[in-house]
Order: sequence, then C-alpha cells, then structure tokens
Amino acid sequence: MSIIFSIDDKKISAEPGSSVLFAALKNGIYMPHLCSHPDFAPAKKSVPVREIFRGAQVFANSLADRQYDGCGLCLIEVETRQGTSLQKACETIVENNMVVHANSQLVKDERRKNLSKILANHPHACLTCAQSKGCSRTQCSSNVPEIERCCVKFGNCEIQKVAEFVGIRQDTLRFVHKNMPVLKDEPLFNRDYNLCIGCTRCVRACDNLRGIKALGYVIDSEGSAKVGSMAQALRDSGCKFCTACVEVCPTGALLDKELKGVSREACLVPCKANCPAGIDVPRYVQLAAENRPADALAVVRERVPFPAVLGRICFHPCETACRRGQVNEPISICSLKRFAADNDDVKWKSRQAAHSSTGKKIAVIGSGPAGLTAAYYLARKGHKPVIYESQPEPGGMMRYGIPEYRLPLRTLDKEIKEIQNAGVEIKTGINIGKDIQFVELKKQYDVVLAATGCQQSRRLKIEGADLPGVLWGIDFLRDVRSGNKPSIGKKAVVIGGGNVAIDVALTALRAGAMQVHLVSLESRAEMPAHKWEIDQVVEEGVKIDCSWGPQKVLGKDGRVSGIALKCCTCVFDNNGRFNPAFDECKLKQIEADTVIFAIGQAPDTSFLQEGMKITANSDGLSVIAYGVFACGEAVKNPYSVIQAIAAGRKAAGDIDKFLGGDGNIDEVLVEPYQAGHNFGREERFAYLGRGKMPMLGVSERRGNFAEIELGYEKDSAVEEGRRCLKCNMRLKFSPVCMPPESWLEFSAAGIAQVSEKEGVYELLDENKEVLAITGVMNIRQGLEEHLNKNTAAKYFKYEEDPMFTKREIEMLQQYLQKHGKLPGGGASELDDLF
Repeated sequence: MSIIFSIDDKKISAEPGSSVLFAALKNGIYMPHLCSHPDFAPAKKSVPVREIFRGAQVFANSLADRQYDGCGLCLIEVETRQGTSLQKACETIVENNMVVHANSQLVKDERRKNLSKILANHPHACLTCAQSKGCSRTQCSSNVPEIERCCVKFGNCEIQKVAEFVGIRQDTLRFVHKNMPVLKDEPLFNRDYNLCIGCTRCVRACDNLRGIKALGYVIDSEGSAKVGSMAQALRDSGCKFCTACVEVCPTGALLDKELKGVSREACLVPCKANCPAGIDVPRYVQLAAENRPADALAVVRERVPFPAVLGRICFHPCETACRRGQVNEPISICSLKRFAADNDDVKWKSRQAAHSSTGKKIAVIGSGPAGLTAAYYLARKGHKPVIYESQPEPGGMMRYGIPEYRLPLRTLDKEIKEIQNAGVEIKTGINIGKDIQFVELKKQYDVVLAATGCQQSRRLKIEGADLPGVLWGIDFLRDVRSGNKPSIGKKAVVIGGGNVAIDVALTALRAGAMQVHLVSLESRAEMPAHKWEIDQVVEEGVKIDCSWGPQKVLGKDGRVSGIALKCCTCVFDNNGRFNPAFDECKLKQIEADTVIFAIGQAPDTSFLQEGMKITANSDGLSVIAYGVFACGEAVKNPYSVIQAIAAGRKAAGDIDKFLGGDGNIDEVLVEPYQAGHNFGREERFAYLGRGKMPMLGVSERRGNFAEIELGYEKDSAVEEGRRCLKCNMRLKFSPVCMPPESWLEFSAAGIAQVSEKEGVYELLDENKEVLAITGVMNIRQGLEEHLNKNTAAKYFKYEEDPMFTKREIEMLQQYLQKHGKLPGGGASELDDLF
C-alpha cells in the first residue's frame, strides 16, 4: 500500500520504506544531492577502512567512532508535533501524512552553508566568475591561478550544476590547492585527488554495487572523508577497471582517459563499435565466461551467418579496440567466437521468426561473404534470392582464397548449407556475361545485386613477368585450394607484404618449397599484414626481406631462375599516397624456382551492361541503376570477410526496403542477457594474462594443410571470458537526477511565452542534444521562423542579451570546448569564431 505525504503542498505517493529523496525524485521533484546515487546504498551505510592509499601516500583512519555523514545538500524541513526539524531527505523514510518543506528559507540557507564547506575543498573560482559563460579556461581575465580554476568538465559538471541550483554564498572560503597526488599512470582513467570532495560515491559503487572493494575511505583528524585505493596501485587493490567509479563521480576527480567514438556507447564499448557487423561482443564474451557457448553463438548469429568462419579468420578489430588491452592484453574475442560456434546446439533455429513469401526475386552475382550474407537475410525476410557463382563451388574467396590450414572446407560448407536451408538457391559454374547476359537477369528478377569480390590478381609489368615459373597470388591460392597444386620447385620468392602474401608464403611451404623468401616494399613496421601473421611466417621459417621491391624477374633456360631487387627508400609520398621511391644503386638478387606476386586484387565487373559503373562508397554499398545494387569488394576493396559480411547486411536491408519491406534484418535468437552489477572481488584480476590458443606444432605443419589453430577447450574459454572488464555495464547505471533545465517545448505555445527582445536561443532535439545556437534581435521572431523549418527540434532554451552576437559566439565556443564540434556537426563556421 502506498504512502501519501506532501512536499511543498504537493501530494506525493511513495512505496513504503522509500526515502523522501528517492520519492521526490521519482515524482519529478528535484532535491539537490552529491553523495546519493539511485543505484547503491546511501552514504550513511558506508564504513571507513583502516587505511587508504593515494599513490605512494598512506592515510590512516583518525577517528574510529566516526563515518562519512553525507553531503548535507538534501536538507528538508519536516513538520513534527514539536514544530519543524531539519532532516536529510536521503535518510528520512516517508510516513503517511508527513509534511515536508523543501524550499523554505531555512532549508536554502542551510544547504548553502553545507555547500560552502564542500567548495572550500574544491576549485570554484570559475563558478562565481562573471565571465564564466563561454570561458575557455586557458586564459583568465581575473588572474586566478590555473590550479584554482575549474577542471575540464566545466560546463558539463554535476557539482557545478548543483552549486548553481543551491547558490554559492559570498563568504565561501577561497579554495587552497593542497598538492594532493594526481595519478595518470594507471590504465583507462586518471585520478586527481585535489578535486575529490569525499562524497564516497566511488567507494560505494566499488563496494556495494560491484563487490570489488578496491576503494575505501578514512576519516581524517578534521572529520572529513578521504577516499583512496586499498593499495598503492589499483591493480594491487583488486581493481577490475570497470570504471564504475568514474561513472558516478560528481566532479573531475575521476576522469576517463581519451575516449574515441561518435557516441557514448562507442567510446565505452569500443569492441562492439569496432565490429563492422555490430556484433554484441560483450554479451557473447560474458556468456562464454558462464560456459554458455550455445547462447553465445546465438548472440553472434543475430548479426552474422558465418560465426565458425569468423572465429577462425576474422582480423578482429574488436580486439585492437578492447579496453582490457590497456590493462595488459586484450580479450581473445575471436577465439571465443570460435568456441561458441564449435559448441552449437542449433537451438537458435527455433527462435527464428518465420516470414511469409513476398514473391520478390533477387539475383545475386557472387557467392562470397557479401553475396551469401545478403542472400541469407533477404531469404529470412521472405524474398527469393538466387546466387550465380562462376566457380564450381560456392564461397568465393573464403573457399578459393583462404588456405585450408586457416579455414577447413568442412567448416565453410556447414555454414553455407545453413544459408541454403534458409531458402537461398545457389547456381554454380555460371559466368554472367557469357552463360547468361546481365540484361536477362534484370528482366527475370526484381533486383540484381553484384557481389563479385576481388578474385583477380593485380599484375605487375616488369621484365620477366611472363616467364614460366611466375605465378600470381590469388590464382596460386585458388589452384592449390582446388586440388590443382602447381609445381613450384624448392625455392620460392613471394612478392608482397599483405595478408594474401602471408597466405601465399605459408601455402608455398606446404606445396613443397623448402625455402621461401617474402619480399616486402614496406619496412617490418609498415607491412600491411597483421603482426600475428608475420610472427607465424617467421616461426615457420620464411625469410622476410623488408624495404625491397622487384626490379626484374631473372630467367635461365627459358624459365625463372631468380629475382632482382632494388632498395625501397619510402612507400608513401608526403601526401600519404602510395608512391614508392627506390635507390637504384642498392640492388640484390635472390635465387628462385618460382616467383609469386601477391600485390593486390581487383574485382571483375565486365559483366555489367555498357554504361553501368560501380561507384565507390564508404559503407560498401552502391546503387548502380534502378533495381541494380552492388556491395562488398565490388564497391570498395580490399575488404576483409567481416567487412564484406557487414556490406552484405547493409545491402539486404536496403534491398528489402526497395522491395517494400521495413529494412530491418535484425534477429533475436537468445533471451535478453545482462551480467549482474556485482562483479565480485578477485585477487590479481588485472594480472590475468590472455589465454594461449592451442596450436599445431611447427614440425607437424610441414607438407600438409592441417588446421593450425586447434580452438579453446571449455575451461580455457571460460577463463578467457572471465578476463572481460564488462565495459558495457557502465551503460546500465541509472542516470543521476540533475537540477531542472530551463528548456521549453518547441511549439507555438512555447514560443508565445518568449519576449521579443534581443538574445540567443538554442534548439534541442528529442534527446536534448543541441541542434543550433543563434543570436537574434528578436528572440520570438527568430524562433517562429524556425518553427516550420527545423522538424528535428523538439525543445528550446533562450537568454535575453542585448549583446547577442557576442553571447552567441561565447555559447558556440563553450559548446565546441565541450563537444569538439559545432551544433549539428558543422565545421564551416569555425573560422568565424576565432
């Protein structure tokens, strides 16, 4: 049964046991607070520890009988039989018929008094400065020392907004910098104890919410709370670097290090943001950690139809971005994907939604990862896709360009079979333009999608390139994969420094070469191939010659005998364009029976009608003509398999829209999952190293194409998944209730409340993101002119100011300082600001 009480004569309903603060905020009544947070226990329930560390400095608990008493900003007056009494709203439990006064003069005065105590230990000069609006903080007209100015969060700071709401007393003591430690040598976030107000939010987030207990607080001799870590280094304190402490800090005492991303989620969960297909990486990693591989697989399959393939060959940009890598080593995300795929229980199929047939037919040219993916999702939407493949078997470069030791055919065939089972028809051995004309496809199908990939090796026109014994990378890999292994002799030289060149070199070893040289234009650090691939060829005995380019192929008795090389002094010019320069005086030769060039690939688009052209596009999708699309490497090359899959997804969504659908190809194949807020304490968590992938021994790889990586066993996968920092859980915090904003609804009624004076207005979208900041001579008139133009605007704020041009520039500069861009993402006006 609900409790009914009143706040400032307004009747409020609350759950029994709720605090007045919680009940007020839930009912839309703001009360100031800095120590309270909606997700964990109030400050009063937090107990001090024996000692804490601030870097190398140790602080002991001085007052054993005291604990932190809270910020004191949520004071209220409660009517009692004896009169009224001042109480803390966060500690006062609601009662029936309770009468609360939240805005009496006594309450306001006492709140300001308590705020003064807080600000005496926190920089606040900028909060009271008349020039604070639009201030860059780099120069100060009042000559306030930099260490006494507000921090980089100024303008977007909780304590600033609370202080502006409560009001700062004129007799507030000047902040005196105490030279507390500023710690910047730990992973992920910085700690500046000069900005800490001792609210203990971080301690309670780490203790009560996360259960990690890496932070604590003590009471000093003056009765103030001092927060710190339980050991000198965070990793020795048991920290799991979840950054919950940063999330809840109301000041700049705890700040994320540089975050890169276009959104908050992209910044904090970069593994997911950096996956081209948008796979929910944290979710399947955490499911793997709970030994739920089938559910983890379902998560992966929500976005891609090739989990087992990707678990073996993905270049895993998610791992490069993984924040665990800043602690020690990134999570082996790709290997966990394979673990999930190798333990498939096919239950995900039962969760797939059925779609009725639309009667629409799509011709897909090419059965590589882009074409197969697009066809799969189009079939899932009820359309009828038919794939035309020129090769005898489907798979494109996955089948013919990736060696068996990396991607076994049984793995590829199994996942292609699932795509066929979804309703995709595949016709092999058909060349468009020869066996069937492109114009005929257009007549027979509602849509044609070109997804041909890069299956042609780029040629290099140098002397001797036409000699017997000269091979081309993609052709060589295709021949070996097809069982037509060419005779390459004992000595092979591979020209190229990319991923294909690596595969060619390792394939040459398995095809009979006893000695393989890999010649790269680039230096070792510049080679496009991934480091782990380079390490592997070295491990298998391939000799790498960096910074050398081919001068000519040497011949003897009518076939290859070696290659002449010239020293490459630089690969790119001053504009970053590929434009190699050579020292023609520095030459050398390498003997060879076979020279294999692996210097790039190109798509074959000869099947297109005359006049048709594929235009490059950053998202891997191009519209060639009405009803004719292209995706993947046909549009932008080279593409990795995961990038091609992402392009196929994009194509499927756009084609579905073109055919009258909603374009939504997302699937839900597993029950919603979220890791619990309590992570638990785990000693030496930060020291846990990346689990090693079991590998086939080097000696066992010679002369065969057996798979090199053997995959994680259950225990190894669980241990690896447990290393995850669970960065995604940072997004699950309840938002802190901030002081009310002065925005109005962007409507005729809202605008009618505005004066016709000079000033500046801000337009905001439905998420309260600023769209525009404009200074005008007549605020109401300016808003009315925008009312029918800016359909994205839902709210607005305004300030009256006769110096509206100056104020507009100040506000734009303040926005730019905070967001790194102008409202709406514009950049052309930057020069006008400075």
